[in-house]
Amino acid sequence: MSASRFAQRIRMTPLARREARQGLMFLSPWLIGFGLLTAFPMVATLAFSFSNIQLNQAEPLRFVGFDNYVRLLNDRQAWHALGVTFRFALIWLPVVVIVPFLVALLLNSRHLRFTGVFRVLVFLPYVVPFVAGVLVWQSMLGLNGWINKFLQMLGVADPPAWLLSTDTIYPALAIMGIWGIGAGVIINLAGLRGIPTELYDAAKIDGAGAWGQLRHVTVPLMTPIFFYSLILGIVGVMQYFLVPIVLNNGTGAPGGSTLFYNLYLFKTFFTFSNMSYGATLAWFLFAITLVITVLVFWSARRWVYYAGER
Repeated sequence: MSASRFAQRIRMTPLARREARQGLMFLSPWLIGFGLLTAFPMVATLAFSFSNIQLNQAEPLRFVGFDNYVRLLNDRQAWHALGVTFRFALIWLPVVVIVPFLVALLLNSRHLRFTGVFRVLVFLPYVVPFVAGVLVWQSMLGLNGWINKFLQMLGVADPPAWLLSTDTIYPALAIMGIWGIGAGVIINLAGLRGIPTELYDAAKIDGAGAWGQLRHVTVPLMTPIFFYSLILGIVGVMQYFLVPIVLNNGTGAPGGSTLFYNLYLFKTFFTFSNMSYGATLAWFLFAITLVITVLVFWSARRWVYYAGER
């Protein structure tokens, strides 16, 4: 195809040009916000990671090459924080995928009455400020909190120190996280409502009971929702920050078990005032999250089922 014919094919009519200008006008707030608040900070932090910028700059600004990345590879504190994040992820990711599905399955049951009320109650904690929720759970999980008093009523003589022991801190954080699963429950409930009833009727004709229908119909058709929840859970756990800083003011107690990677990144930026090394930590976190997400997307073709595909 010649250049002139190609230009003729992409030539826009006056109406198309006007619609394009209007579209760009409506998109401009997002484009400006993305450029100033996302793209520019990302480019700036990438430049910071190759320099020696600090909040209180004492020495001349200079290009240091990969010195910050070499420092990261030898930083035991950073690898400890990354290990803390991965250990908590092993507990939290199954919870964030399975628990909303089970709750949605219960709310979707035909035998449950007042389902509308229960849906509101499940979603309500999601709209409560999470800091307030963390403080409430901190009181409930304390040594003399309601949960331990309830366990004592059941005959547990020595209830666990949920927030003070390295053995129970991660289950305690997972319990706190369940407080905000309302959005995940609504998404799973929408997925369950989207499954054609004809498939359940066909499964009944084939002799499948409740368990067979769940295993062969519900779970396969819900795998796109599981995949979506898993991706959001991975991104969320890699950015886990608010709960440990509210609980312990970012000290990492007990025994450094709550010194998550994102918390260490925050302290490097704003406590130690090391902008360059903090930017290096941020880009390393981005790279790890990207690699894990790509691997999950690659594996999705083996376990995620889309009804419209063959």
